Amino acid sequence: MEMESVEKRGKSVDEAVKAALEELGAEFEDVVIEVLEEPSKGILGVIGKKSAVVRVTLREKPEEKVRETLVNILNSMKLDYEIQKAEFNDGVVRVNIVGKDMGLLIGRKGETLNSLQFLLGLIVNKDRQEKVRVVLDVEDYRLKREESLKNLALKLSDKVKRTRKSIVMRPMSPQERRIVHTVLQNDPSIVTFSQGEEPNRKVVISLKR
Repeated sequence: MEMESVEKRGKSVDEAVKAALEELGAEFEDVVIEVLEEPSKGILGVIGKKSAVVRVTLREKPEEKVRETLVNILNSMKLDYEIQKAEFNDGVVRVNIVGKDMGLLIGRKGETLNSLQFLLGLIVNKDRQEKVRVVLDVEDYRLKREESLKNLALKLSDKVKRTRKSIVMRPMSPQERRIVHTVLQNDPSIVTFSQGEEPNRKVVISLKR
């Protein structure tokens, strides 16, 4: 994707950058700035005086980079799909895909989906100073899975309170473990922690001592 850029002159670098930002309708954090020529006063402050010249280029938006990468991958798989949503907010790019044969993208227990999400995260964060998180969903699979996990975590926490015995959940991805920790973090009677090594790391639900 070709990025939009402009070159501007000004008495100072700041003045040239400001003019470029106004033309692009962008903020400072949305662009990459190259100083092509530094200003100089010249002889006696007049003769040979040079303006500052800058090139200001719009950064590619993370959601656009994720969408473009995803389109290339899905087209190569020859899937019938539609990217229903690709939004960037609060440091997270959220994407939802719909279409036929979406089970191929989800994979066994979401493994294919997790791998693709990880790959997109690596690509979008390459050369970025401020990292973003990618959440890739297929026909709201993760949303439904999240609701199911929340309900299960609450049910298991009730069982821990009744039996006064800790429960070890099955191995889960980091994202799924985060959901369990989050839903139970405000329960005054319950503590959760993870144990084991990836990819067999599990959440333990216990009574607070």
